Amino acid sequence: MQNVWFMAAAWMGLAFVASVVSIRIGVSVALLEIGAGIIAGNLFGFQPTEWINFLATFGAGLLTFLAGAEIDPESLYTHWRASLTIGAISFLAPFLGAWAFAYWVSGWDYHGSLIAGIALSTTSVAVVYAVMVESGFSSTELGKLILAACFVTDFGTVLALGAFFADFNKWMFVFVAVLAVMLWYLPRWTKAIITSFGQSRVSEPEVKFLFLVLFFLGGLATTAKSEAVLPAYLAGLVVAGVFLQDKVLVTRMRTIAFTMLTPFYFIKAGLYVSLPVLVTSAGLIVMLLAVKLATKVIGVWPLARAFGLATRESNYTTLLMATGLTFGTISALFGLENHYIDRTQYTVLVTVVILSAVVPTLIAQTFFLPTREAAQNVRTQRGSRSVPAPAASTEYTTSQREEEALTRNSTVGGD
Repeated sequence: MQNVWFMAAAWMGLAFVASVVSIRIGVSVALLEIGAGIIAGNLFGFQPTEWINFLATFGAGLLTFLAGAEIDPESLYTHWRASLTIGAISFLAPFLGAWAFAYWVSGWDYHGSLIAGIALSTTSVAVVYAVMVESGFSSTELGKLILAACFVTDFGTVLALGAFFADFNKWMFVFVAVLAVMLWYLPRWTKAIITSFGQSRVSEPEVKFLFLVLFFLGGLATTAKSEAVLPAYLAGLVVAGVFLQDKVLVTRMRTIAFTMLTPFYFIKAGLYVSLPVLVTSAGLIVMLLAVKLATKVIGVWPLARAFGLATRESNYTTLLMATGLTFGTISALFGLENHYIDRTQYTVLVTVVILSAVVPTLIAQTFFLPTREAAQNVRTQRGSRSVPAPAASTEYTTSQREEEALTRNSTVGGD
């Protein structure tokens, strides 16, 4: 298919069908878009083009940015012990487990095993954030705790990838220096633009400014042989305080992301699953998936209970922390492009990563979905005050309430 308009229509058609089915059956649209990509890639020969790759990469970056921006600094401070501990163990346990399994059991070489450990250590901010928004939990204490722990886990992944494989060239030092300066000034720049031009301009200067920052940092990151999505999360974190005071800006950027950009990312992620490889390497894929899920459960669940989460919320937190997609596929692709792993190993890792986005999320949403009241009243420190669930707000809209109701109606076993 050479006509760019027909190609765009085909991809958006997949996204539209996934969205409709998501609303009807109460399953995360991200998972259905991945499933649509698997079908389209294996049965209809869909392949990403250069412009689709750009939209998908920017979609992942913007989604990661929004995930960071959704973290309430006050809640991050309130849950800092739980998020830091859970997030660190959520990285370390599967990293060591997958590394050891790939090296000692599967017979992969040293660097290939490292790539396996790093790729399977991640928690998908993109998937978790999408699930949080669709379930109406992004504004709750549980949602903020999980997103904060996701940040710690993925920060560990970034550090590991940098420590073991980073190319410390001159551009890397330039990138780190410029990133540090921009992160320091970004909140006041963003606030100044909103104050100077207002919040209701049709031209949306504040949105364009943030896109400019993400594009520029992405360009520096790729020049330094890093990944464009890596600085996006840090940028989102530093402007979280601004976003907390400007819900309209959050809504506008979220609409852009979920409507136009993230469908290309999730559908493209599904294209990497090869059904023939699933058959020939099914045993290894299942074992690596089991290693990731088992190490996540062993590491996260006891800590969630130790920090005071109820059994249902602990199960839900553990399963969402076991997801993987964005940084998992990034790590696997890094290994392939730098010849640390071959294409078969890459296909195995990406398949496991995508399955880890689907299997634990589906189980969590189907069997362990908490009530909104329980999610809001989570307390992780002695003496911390539970915050009553807010009334209507821009962040938890009527459509999200309706979607949550559909999700609850589809669950098995009830609350």
